[in-house]
Amino acid sequence: MKINNHFDWLEKWSVYNPEKLFLREVHSQREWNFSDFNNRANYLAKYFVEEFKLSKGDRVAVYSKNRAEYVLIFAACVKSGIIIVPLNFRLTPRELDILIKDAEPKIFFYENEYINEVNKLETLSKVEYKLEIESLSKILNDSIIKTEKNKIEISEDDIVMILYTAGTTGLSKGAIINHKMLFWNSINTGLRLDLTSQDHTQSYAPFFHTGGWNVLFTPFLHHGASHTILQKFDAELILDLMEKEKTTILFGVPTMLQMMSDSPKFDKVDLSSVRYAIVGGAPMPIPLINRWHEKGIFIRQGYGLTEVGPNVFSLHQKDAIRKKGSIGFPNFYFDVKIVDDNGNELEANQVGELWLKSPVVTPGYWRKPEETSKSITDGWFHTGDMVMKDDEGYFYVVDRKKNMFISGGENVYPAEIERFILTNQKVKDVAIIGVEDEKWGEVGSAFIVKKEDENLDEDEMKNFCLNGLAKYKIPKYFIFINDIPKNEAGKVDRKKLQQIHKEHQTKK
Repeated sequence: MKINNHFDWLEKWSVYNPEKLFLREVHSQREWNFSDFNNRANYLAKYFVEEFKLSKGDRVAVYSKNRAEYVLIFAACVKSGIIIVPLNFRLTPRELDILIKDAEPKIFFYENEYINEVNKLETLSKVEYKLEIESLSKILNDSIIKTEKNKIEISEDDIVMILYTAGTTGLSKGAIINHKMLFWNSINTGLRLDLTSQDHTQSYAPFFHTGGWNVLFTPFLHHGASHTILQKFDAELILDLMEKEKTTILFGVPTMLQMMSDSPKFDKVDLSSVRYAIVGGAPMPIPLINRWHEKGIFIRQGYGLTEVGPNVFSLHQKDAIRKKGSIGFPNFYFDVKIVDDNGNELEANQVGELWLKSPVVTPGYWRKPEETSKSITDGWFHTGDMVMKDDEGYFYVVDRKKNMFISGGENVYPAEIERFILTNQKVKDVAIIGVEDEKWGEVGSAFIVKKEDENLDEDEMKNFCLNGLAKYKIPKYFIFINDIPKNEAGKVDRKKLQQIHKEHQTKK
C-alpha cells in the first residue's frame, strides 16, 4: 500500500524537474539537482529509522552553521516524521543545556568547530547519539544507491521543527512549526512575491532563526526554486554571487543591506536580474531605500514572527517611499485585528496590540501549555507588537509591547522616537530604551551612532528633538557609541544597551 506524504516537496520536484539545480554550497563548491539531493535525503531518512531506530515524533538537534548537511537532515526529517531542532550556535553551554533538556533529542549533530562548547554540555550524557555533522558528508559526496522513500503517513498537524525564541525575558520557548504552517506560509509568500521555479537566491540567515528556513528557503523549495547556501553573511561575496548567479530576490535585514550598499562593489556589480529585496526585522531608513532604488532594486518591507509565518505583512515596492515605515497589508489568508488591553478591537489611527488568526499560526509552544494559553485566545495569536492602521488601511509597527515604557503616566514607544531621530542628517543609527527615573518612573536613553566625520553632541540632539517631539518623548540621556549592538537576528540587543547605560552613568 502506498502511503502519501504530500509535504515532501523535494520528492515531488525530483519527479517534475529532476535535473534542475536545487542547492549550491559556497564553501565546498558542491551542488546538487533535485533528483540527486532527494535520493540522498531518502537514504538518510531510512538510516535514521533503521540504524538509529528513530520513530515519528522523535527529535534530532543540530548545533551548526548553515551547510548542505543541515538541509539534508531537514529533508530526511520531513520524509520520516522526525522533528528537527535547530540550536543557536551563539549560545553558551549553560543556555544550550536548557534547550537540550527541553527538547530531549535522540541525536545531537554538532559542527566540529564547536567541540569545545560541546564538551561542556551536561545534558549530552542523556542523548543517545552524538555525531559530528561532517560525518554526513559521505552521504552528500559518495555514490548512493537508489533509495525509495519511507512509507510513513504525514499529516498537516505533524510537527516539522521546534524553533526556540530568543528568550529575552525568562526561559526560551520552543515554537512548534508544523506542516500546515509551512504550506500556508509558502502559499502566502508565493502569492505576494510571484515566486516561480526560475527564482534563485543566496541563503545566509542562520537556520536556528525562522528567517533562515521560512522567509525564502521553504517557499522556494515548495515552488521548485534554487538556493546558494552560505555559512555567514559576507556583503562583498554576496554581491559577487548575485551578479554571477543572476539572483532574482534578495532577503536581509536593514543592517545587511546597509553593509552591502557601503561596499565599493555595490556600484560596480550588475544586479539587473534582481526583482526586489525583501526586508524585515526593523524599518529601513529612507536614505537606504533610495540608495537601493537608485541601483534599480525596489525594496519590499514586511513583517513576521517565528510563531506566525513569518511572512505575514508585505508593503509593495511602489509604496516604499510614500508609506515609509509601513509594513503594508496582511498577506493572503490572515485575519487581523488591533486590540486594547481588554481585547476590544480598535479603530484606525489607534495604537493597540496586533492579534493574528491564520492556518500559519503555531499550535503552541513545546511542552508549555500555560505559555501557549496566554499567547493564543480562540485561535488569535497575541503578537506582543503595538501597531496602528492609517485611514488607507496601511499598518505600522509602533513598537514591541515590552519595549514600551511609561514616563509620567504617558506611553512612550521607542521606535517612534527612533524614526524621528533618523531624519537628522548627522545620525547614522539610533536605538532607545526606557530606564528608571526617580521623578518620572521611566525616561528614555538614546544611543546615537554619528555619521563619519560629523560633529554632534547632547545639546544639539536635545534641541533637534524639541522641534519635533512632545517633551515626554524626548530622551533624558543621549549616549554616543560606535555601533548599535545587534543579536543574531539583526535586531537591537536591548540588554546590552541597558549595560552600556549603567556603565555610562557610573562613569559620570
